[in-house]
Amino acid sequence: MNDTLNRLALLLEQRKDADPHTSYVAKLYAKGMDSILKKVGEEAAETIIAAKNPNKQDLIYETADLWFHTLVMLAHAGLKPDDVLAELARREGLSGLEEKASREESAK
Repeated sequence: MNDTLNRLALLLEQRKDADPHTSYVAKLYAKGMDSILKKVGEEAAETIIAAKNPNKQDLIYETADLWFHTLVMLAHAGLKPDDVLAELARREGLSGLEEKASREESAK
């Protein structure tokens, strides 16, 4: 799975230099972060709706769209999937309550 994310991340980086008239991803980049975030929000809403329905394939499809657009967002921000995976690894084995409390402590 990590290989798929890394290959996709590489492709998304390459699309930063592509023509927005011929590349959907390049078009998103050209429109800027606000347009990318709007798309992430739309895909999140569609994923929620799919999760409420019995068709599991719809949920898989919408989650793939959400992940894809989230990867575009990360790439636009100069981040890679490994940055998020490292954070998940850091949290592994922590209680969710402990992890949340540590974030609240550092915010003070």
